[in-house]
Amino acid sequence: MILGLILALAGGTLVGLQNIFNSKVNERAGSWATTTLVLGMGFAASLTIGLIFQGKQMFVLHNMQPWYYFSGLIGVGVVISLVQGIRLLGPTFAVSIMLTSQLGFALLFDSLGWLGLDKVPFTLNKLIGVLVIVGGIIVFKLGGARQKQEESNTIPMKKLLHQD
Repeated sequence: MILGLILALAGGTLVGLQNIFNSKVNERAGSWATTTLVLGMGFAASLTIGLIFQGKQMFVLHNMQPWYYFSGLIGVGVVISLVQGIRLLGPTFAVSIMLTSQLGFALLFDSLGWLGLDKVPFTLNKLIGVLVIVGGIIVFKLGGARQKQEESNTIPMKKLLHQD
């Protein structure tokens, strides 16, 4: 369990870093170039590391549903959505929404046993957990809006000192 927690924390950290890098690439290259670069480099790295550690076994796929082969297409949607979301909302707000959406849909897919997942019982505690996170995002967003409004209502000291 400890290893799972460490890997989940590492994954979250890497997603946060990747989103920052992707948004910086997007500023210079555009969304489609960013997506191509991100997924292309990911493909090259995965292929290289997979061949080093698994060799030809990497290409042996047993009993896989045909639609699972298209999961890379979902990656295109992920990168485009996140890059544009970060551009429009800022990194913290966009990633907060993305992670909450991810958690909510994971709960839904687990609870219904969709896409070949083992069905996990839905509980009120799980729903409350997701709603608490949604509440945190709302507080985060409203708190930032209130602070911006307070800042715009105050006159900076420089303006007061330099008035004629």
